[in-house]
Amino acid sequence: MPKIDINKVAEILKKNQVAPALLRQIVEEMNLAAQPETGEEAPPPVKKQFVLLVSDPEGRLPKDDFVGWSLQIPENESPATALERVCRAAYEFNTTKKGRMLPVKTIGEALETVPAKHFKEADVWVKHKTPVLIVKTDNQLPTDSAKGKDARRHRLE
Repeated sequence: MPKIDINKVAEILKKNQVAPALLRQIVEEMNLAAQPETGEEAPPPVKKQFVLLVSDPEGRLPKDDFVGWSLQIPENESPATALERVCRAAYEFNTTKKGRMLPVKTIGEALETVPAKHFKEADVWVKHKTPVLIVKTDNQLPTDSAKGKDARRHRLE
């Protein structure tokens, strides 16, 4: 739908001999309606990547890269129930027609292919269908005296 300037509309109405009081009222209403639209367009949002940061001050996690998923469960529930909820949603999916044709056999397959409807029924929300790289840290900030050296060491690890 083409946009037209409010002043041009006012000129057209004036040309067609609309009463001045009615013209003023119409122009005021159009100005009020156009106010939210006259704001500048926001720049497109920056694309972001999800990363899970795991604290490992004692170095118990493996040195190799590993992946994980981000899930949400109800606030009053124990995080230990998250895996059980995913399994319950996967089992529920496997009982459907599509699930019987292409059953999921691993947690990764379940998180990638099971529809959100099944997860919602199990009170778990999957934030990423594909696994995300997990980065570990020793949970220490670099010291000020050796700021450059420690900061580089943290980036490389």
